[in-house]
Amino acid sequence: MRKGLLALTVVGLLAGNGVAGCGDQLTSGSAADGARKPKIGVILPDSKSSARWEGADRRFLEEAFDAAGIDSDIQNAQGDKSQFSNIAEQMITNGATVLMIVNLDSGTGKAVLEKARSQGIATIDYDRLTLGGSAQYYVSFDNEAVGKLQGQGLAKCLTEKGARKPVVAFLNGSPTDNNATLFKAGYDSILKPKFDAEEFRKGPDQWVPDWNNAQAGVIFEQMLTQTEGRIDGVLAANDGLGNAAISVLKKNKLNGRIPVTGQDATAQGLRNILAGDQCMTVYKAIKDEAKAAADLAIALANGERKETGQTVRDPESDRAVDAILLTPKAIYADDVADVIADGFVTKDEVCSGEYAKLCAAAGVN
Repeated sequence: MRKGLLALTVVGLLAGNGVAGCGDQLTSGSAADGARKPKIGVILPDSKSSARWEGADRRFLEEAFDAAGIDSDIQNAQGDKSQFSNIAEQMITNGATVLMIVNLDSGTGKAVLEKARSQGIATIDYDRLTLGGSAQYYVSFDNEAVGKLQGQGLAKCLTEKGARKPVVAFLNGSPTDNNATLFKAGYDSILKPKFDAEEFRKGPDQWVPDWNNAQAGVIFEQMLTQTEGRIDGVLAANDGLGNAAISVLKKNKLNGRIPVTGQDATAQGLRNILAGDQCMTVYKAIKDEAKAAADLAIALANGERKETGQTVRDPESDRAVDAILLTPKAIYADDVADVIADGFVTKDEVCSGEYAKLCAAAGVN
């Protein structure tokens, strides 16, 4: 494996097994006093916006809970806010002592967290921070850093193509996802100075509701029409949105000529990179994220409170939330082998059929 990929680090390291701090009104819904058997409920957001939720997060979380001998219940809300709330109610009724959520929006997430808190159930925000929420922990990646890698990647690919004053279009994530806001803050911090210096030109800039890939395709087709095809680079916030843009570019015989970014290092995203249709993606070691969150959840289930050594400020409530943030990694064609070697996706998922030769050329063994 190439050096660098394993440099993924946890910014906030877990330390000690101390009891909950004095400022915490919840210690956990643990079975330490014999009252309740530890059980961890997890609500994932959907299976359409990214393959990661069912293909990686569920698998790694289940493995961690099973290895610890802790009962768990992992369900997917499939993008439905009512279903999200109903799943939470069921988990609370069925004896969850810890609840871990990936919110669909902060309003729904906040209500679920408050309900759990009122029942003495410990809570964790997984991957997405619930603004104004009450989760005891937040586990994710440094999401502004993700956006910076995307901005740097697009600039790199445009420069390598010799683009002069390229027009950059933006397909941002869902406006209700705080992560999407952080990604945008990251890539804007890289690209805005280039717009200001007139090195690049800013093109259409739109949010994609609910990370809906089909809608992203419609939006991008409209962007191409309104600019009369004068788009030279696409900052797409994840691989799903990027693939939607690439599908439109293929239809217009423009794929491979216009760099497109991504995120999540999905099998589809990696294939697009190998084919030359996608500039780069951002790899987030979901196994490490799931393990960090599972460790915190297991500790809470056992009546313990771990110190993370880091906090994140909730901009809505101004609350300091104990956090663990992991480091993302930019992936280009030469790095595809590293993602496969890390076990995130398999060679068969990426390198079958017409992609076999492309994988061999990229050093995937």
